[in-house]
Amino acid sequence: MKICPECTTRFNDPQWQCPHCGYRPPAVDGYLTHSAALAVASGSGFRPEEFELLAKLEEESFWFRGRNKLIVQTLHRYCSDARSLLEIGCGTGFVLQGIGREFPKLALYGSEVSVAGLGVAKRRSGAATFFQMDAGSIPYEEEFDVVGAFDVLEHIEDDQRVIAQIYRALAPGGRTIISVPQHMFLWSGQDRHARHFRRYSTHELQRKLEATGFRIELKTSFVTFLLPALYASRRIASRYDAGDGVAELRLPPLLNRPFGWTLSAEQWLIAHGVRFPVGGSQLVVARKSGKHGGGPHEH
Repeated sequence: MKICPECTTRFNDPQWQCPHCGYRPPAVDGYLTHSAALAVASGSGFRPEEFELLAKLEEESFWFRGRNKLIVQTLHRYCSDARSLLEIGCGTGFVLQGIGREFPKLALYGSEVSVAGLGVAKRRSGAATFFQMDAGSIPYEEEFDVVGAFDVLEHIEDDQRVIAQIYRALAPGGRTIISVPQHMFLWSGQDRHARHFRRYSTHELQRKLEATGFRIELKTSFVTFLLPALYASRRIASRYDAGDGVAELRLPPLLNRPFGWTLSAEQWLIAHGVRFPVGGSQLVVARKSGKHGGGPHEH
């Protein structure tokens, strides 16, 4: 169900035309904008010109590829019957592209606070519907079976508000899948360049989700086996401050390939019930209370 930002009327018009006040979101570069004042701002952590570069790096990066496999694996296990999925902060569409290949019948939606990367995302995942939106003001209620936020919340100062908005946007019984960077002892210039407000402590995200009403179904760290290498690289990088927001993604094949194998091993272990207490990142699945009509299937 849509929520009119002008008069708060709930409605289901597919054209986004409020039946009460007539409001319809304006379009920028062909995308509906639900927070038009932010549509041309760069609030995503990457500068507009970095989206094309990021798209190229994602294809080969062990981390992006490994995270995609983990997300897809998690969807199969916890959300196999989902009919719709919204990704908040969809970036270049890399995650949606991967999900679309595995779940061709799933209705996919992607949003960004800036329209800068939506063109790249649309080229990657043409079947998805994209729009501009402030994650702190999601204009939907009980609309989606799954809402994903993959390395997004750390970019937002008031993450508790975003979690509450995700809860409202989910259908009863729907699930959110969230990944975040973990451990403040890994904080470095890369976090500053990416415009992070925080790296999460072990239980921080769980507490915030439960405070909103979510029930945790999965919580695990990943990038665990590589944590010593990540810590060393962060300490070395802290001596320099080159201002390159994607520097960490430029790994030589000699490192990228074995790192990918390592992350694949973690993914296999997580699939077989292992839960890692520490790691460079954390993945959480949380369920909204209430009955659900034909959405995610619980295993």
